[in-house]
Amino acid sequence: MFLATGCGGNDTSGNPQTTTFVNVGVVVSVADGDTFDLEMAGERETVRLIGLDTPETKHPTKGVECWGPEASDFTKSLLVPGTRVRLVRDAEARDRYGRLLAYVYLADTNVFVNRELIRLGFARPYPFEPNTIHKATFADAAWEAQGARRGLWSAC
Repeated sequence: MFLATGCGGNDTSGNPQTTTFVNVGVVVSVADGDTFDLEMAGERETVRLIGLDTPETKHPTKGVECWGPEASDFTKSLLVPGTRVRLVRDAEARDRYGRLLAYVYLADTNVFVNRELIRLGFARPYPFEPNTIHKATFADAAWEAQGARRGLWSAC
């Protein structure tokens, strides 16, 4: 369950105060570069980072894609079990698989995990309507990563 904290808006700065719903949880495990499990309000939930896509490592038909293991390892280094995170929702709360859709911030440092994955070349922007409040932020981060030939932009 998400808690209402403010009004909606078009945020391009990565500031969670301008979005609609926020909740706090504790990381339990990381499945791959863009999916992890957490405990929130006594319940275990699977979270899909929105606005991006990391190369696959466990997809049944795609196999392991270029830079997938590196993306997964980086996400595991950011979202260590026990890490407190803030989840910020966009227009939709869940995807067709029942996973929570969220922008994720490290609670202690305010690092915007979704943006960092793109900025450092571990993910590409994946604007999927209607969850596009950070579309411009993510496009800028990808431009920066491409220009610097970071991560997948240098290898794939």
